[in-house]
Amino acid sequence: MDKNSEVEPKVVETDKDAINGQTKCPKCGATDISTNLKTGLLRCNFCRHEFEPEKFDEMETDISNLEGEIITSGTQDIDENAGNIVTLKCTSCGAEVVIDASESTQARCHWCRNMLSINQQVPNGAVPDMTLPFKLTKKEAQTQIEEFVGKRKFFANPKFKEEFTTDNIMGFYFPYMVVDINSHANFTGEGEHETRRYTVKRGDNSETRYDADVYAVERDFDLTINGLTVESSKERLSKDDSTKTNNIINSIMPFDIENCVKWDSNYLRGFSSEKRDINIDELKPIVKEQAKDIARYAINDTLKFYDRGVCWRNEELTIKGQQWKSAYLPVWLYSYQEKKKNGKNLLHYVAVNARTKETMGSIPIHMPKLIGAAAIVELIGFIASLFIKTNEDNAFWPLWLAGIIYYFIIYGKYRNKNARHNYENETKKEKTNVIENDKFIQHRHGLSRSEIDGKNNERLGGSTLDLGQIGNLLR
Repeated sequence: MDKNSEVEPKVVETDKDAINGQTKCPKCGATDISTNLKTGLLRCNFCRHEFEPEKFDEMETDISNLEGEIITSGTQDIDENAGNIVTLKCTSCGAEVVIDASESTQARCHWCRNMLSINQQVPNGAVPDMTLPFKLTKKEAQTQIEEFVGKRKFFANPKFKEEFTTDNIMGFYFPYMVVDINSHANFTGEGEHETRRYTVKRGDNSETRYDADVYAVERDFDLTINGLTVESSKERLSKDDSTKTNNIINSIMPFDIENCVKWDSNYLRGFSSEKRDINIDELKPIVKEQAKDIARYAINDTLKFYDRGVCWRNEELTIKGQQWKSAYLPVWLYSYQEKKKNGKNLLHYVAVNARTKETMGSIPIHMPKLIGAAAIVELIGFIASLFIKTNEDNAFWPLWLAGIIYYFIIYGKYRNKNARHNYENETKKEKTNVIENDKFIQHRHGLSRSEIDGKNNERLGGSTLDLGQIGNLLR
């Protein structure tokens, strides 16, 4: 059990000095402010002066010192009964301006035309603690998407090719939770080291056998995880939605969250956004499983001796301290709805990380063309097998399955259904105080498998969790 599971979290007020209303240019006092995508700074659209708000640095920076649970005011539970309507009083003319916080955090005063912003956190989850400014221009994002789609046009759906245009791509701020974790891990199990590989005869066939030494393996270590990032939108978190390719948006992480700035509504000017609609308690099971995955991969560099792998029998991860922050992170997004004959339409995304240019997408496939091409490849493979002479019975199966292999290679390239954020390797982490305890158990002879039974030191658990499984983990 986590040490902080039954202790009330400490709340850090991140909007303490925030003021709703007008955010003025420090040079001329104008309120017409937007983001300069070339510099990432805020720019006054009147005098062109550029300025940068303060960095978000209100949390513990030495993760190894974290104890208990710390949350920000921007991550507190959403009040489902809270209204979305916020009324602001214009300080220039005194008029009252109504803003629907479920759709926007800014509005222009209808009398004096000054911009008014919501900078104080509201209980509906629309205002996070921090944001990461857009860095890529729309033109740069268009180039990325055009190059991605251009490499996949041969088997693309004809209607998609006819209707494809990057003019309608949109800049989105999507909601995320960013978690820092101070933990202790203890893994115990068995590992195998190959000592011999040889061939035995079974009738007319030859089979490979293995001898291996078996060890009891234990790894005990401290682990800090810095900036584990998970979606905090129920719609985006679900990767198994058959109507949307949500995994595409997930796959363009990570973001350089160390460059996040304190929340300022002006960064959303000209972009769309989705508000957070999920709470910390609902995300904890996913975060715990992903943290365990990170620990499992972090310790693999100490297991190189076990070339047949390790089967962990028991995995314990104790969270000693954690801190949660909410953030808006920037994405350029192209979407296209493929209309299916069965009525189950599929929304394809091509997404670009607006900080790193990382691009991933799903392209509608012209299935008759792909199946026809695969059939031709299959026929060529079969004919080729007739002219090859060999005594190996298994030599022909790649040719006999050539068409099927080709089909799945092309399908994977176009649809990218397995694309995802490789958080287990890409999240910043540091392991310390590593204790390795290995003891020889026995020799095993005549093994038919090339790896240990139950090998799991490279498995994943957190990447497969979605909202449909959270309830079971919480029980």
